[in-house]
Amino acid sequence: MPGTHRFEGPSDLHLHSAYSDGTQPPAEVMASAHAHGLRTVALTDHDTTSGWAEAAEAAASLGMTFLPGMELSARHEWRSVHVLAYLLDPDAPALRAETTRIRSSRLDRARLMADRIARDYDLLWDDILAQTGDGATVGRPHIADALVARGLVRDRAEAFSGILSPGGDYYVALYAPDPVTAVELVVGAGGVPVIAHPAGRAGLLPAKLLGRMLDAGLAGFELGHRENREPGLSRLRELARTRNLIVTGSSDYHGLGKPNQPGEHTTDDAMVARIVERATGNAPVYP
Repeated sequence: MPGTHRFEGPSDLHLHSAYSDGTQPPAEVMASAHAHGLRTVALTDHDTTSGWAEAAEAAASLGMTFLPGMELSARHEWRSVHVLAYLLDPDAPALRAETTRIRSSRLDRARLMADRIARDYDLLWDDILAQTGDGATVGRPHIADALVARGLVRDRAEAFSGILSPGGDYYVALYAPDPVTAVELVVGAGGVPVIAHPAGRAGLLPAKLLGRMLDAGLAGFELGHRENREPGLSRLRELARTRNLIVTGSSDYHGLGKPNQPGEHTTDDAMVARIVERATGNAPVYP
């Protein structure tokens, strides 16, 4: 039973595979995590759980505990909000309907952006598909990889700061639910919602919105993350203390897609145990 299992870190609860915008299959992500000394891991691909089975098998074979997860897309006005969702039931009807809608929007958006880019650059839709693994949803990272492969940019960073940048001529916004709805969907699926990198470059969400998210069941904040900045980080740390919220730390590993490395931030064993105790939709996979 989860309640009788003693977690032994280090634990990294934010890793991505090629099923979203990482560059490695789930099994390789688990191998990379293990090579960095991790013992508890979560796969949190964007709006999909397709990599769970492969990741769980690989993690168990390496002696690691696996927490099924997902990073659910949300949007507040102009800003993207990412809600990490742990131990949820992926077949919960409302959640499944919303993630299906988001993934469909991702595909439509990618195709429209590709058409716009093709007016000015030598880039074909097939070039983008060639950068997308089986079962993965096409997104901006795959367009970026296609631009790199065609020699139009040096790397993903250049693609995102230039051709694919928000507000540019080729950019198309992604559909996503509002953050309160996203939290409600995760809670409704028995999962544990935690805001990813909540004190990043865009700054904190409005206090009233955070309050509504907490009222809807938001469990905590990912405060250990390379993108978080002061003074927002200190403000969230104090809020977490006064509200007794879950606090996590994670790498946001994407393989070669970002410089982040597994285990550069980790989550305390006690916090992992709180996530497991709170969840009702799913359970960890123990080695």
